[in-house]
Amino acid sequence: MHSEPIEPPPHINLVDPALYSHGDPFAQWRWLRANEPVHWHPPTDLPAFWSLTRYEDVRTAYRDAETFSSAQGILLRPTDHGADPGGGRTLALTDPPRHRRLRGLVDEWFTVRSIRALEAEMKDIARRVVDQAVERGSCDFVAEIAARIPLYVICKMMGVPESDWQYLYNLTSQAFAAGDPLTRRFAHLDILGYFEKLHSEKVANPTDDLVSALATADTGDGRLSAEDFILNCDNLLVGGTENTRIAAAGGMLSLLRHPGQWRDLSENPDVLPSAIEEVLRWTSTATHIMRTATRPIEIHGKNIEAGDQVVFWLPSANRDETVFDDPDRFDVRRNPNRHLALGFGEHFCLGGTLARTELRLLYGELLRKSVRIELDGEPKLLDSIVVNGPEILPIRLTPRTS
Repeated sequence: MHSEPIEPPPHINLVDPALYSHGDPFAQWRWLRANEPVHWHPPTDLPAFWSLTRYEDVRTAYRDAETFSSAQGILLRPTDHGADPGGGRTLALTDPPRHRRLRGLVDEWFTVRSIRALEAEMKDIARRVVDQAVERGSCDFVAEIAARIPLYVICKMMGVPESDWQYLYNLTSQAFAAGDPLTRRFAHLDILGYFEKLHSEKVANPTDDLVSALATADTGDGRLSAEDFILNCDNLLVGGTENTRIAAAGGMLSLLRHPGQWRDLSENPDVLPSAIEEVLRWTSTATHIMRTATRPIEIHGKNIEAGDQVVFWLPSANRDETVFDDPDRFDVRRNPNRHLALGFGEHFCLGGTLARTELRLLYGELLRKSVRIELDGEPKLLDSIVVNGPEILPIRLTPRTS
């Protein structure tokens, strides 16, 4: 059973970015799960939409790609921004059968076998990044550790020369930052420009890497256009970087706030796989995923019409008390843990194995070095309805003397 209705109802406004940095969205989601699991959110600068907050409703909608389409975009966009330019063109923003054809171009690079073959190099990247942070003593965990590892790994997979990794790190840091929107836009344009140049190089001289596979493969109706190639590379870079970065940082913050859990992990390294799953559930870094209804459907007595936008609130689904025992408790030994942090169904996260491996190697390296990790200032959370977690996480790393 869902929790007892909470009275009086809270003011529901899930599109206020400050709610995720300074408020408590879980109170709103808890009330919605118990009282109004299909909620109509009126328009603001964003279009009106339906909210799904229960686990089973989100999971069912994820599985029904025919009714809930990705091709119109998967994130809420201000109405005056128009349609998402990647709609129907990128892996994340397509429906079957094109989605399956696009996924088939890159699937092999993200299999368990392929990730295992890359693991030694990934481990070396994690070691180098952590060593540099330990040498500094104090750092921003987000910028200097959590952001670098997944970026360097996806660059390696994409065939980006190592000499360009720092350049892309600088650009992605600006593009993902919460500062000036114009700076973010210019940085993103520079990323697209970089992949435009790389496209020409890989078409002329393909090598054994992910970008060459995209540049030269046949989708069934010919090769990807240069523009579609660039959009898909951008999608892979963002998808392979941003959520893992925030999950790694959010997980570290959770472990620092629950020192008994970190101590358990330190004393019992075999718990690490279940700890990774709990980090993914607890952080649920993709705050929302959107779909567009292609036909009328009724859910819990609410009539969703064709063309309506429907938003899945993943942190809410992953705290659903009908699925998770004591869902508001962070527990590195949680089992079972059937979270939806990496999606479900047709659009299950392509990089799920990669993300889990990166988190395991990062935390494993910190545990292996046996460093004392402490907060070195107040964390700053992101002002965003798209991703949630630390924007800045100042920490101090001290080698243990015994």
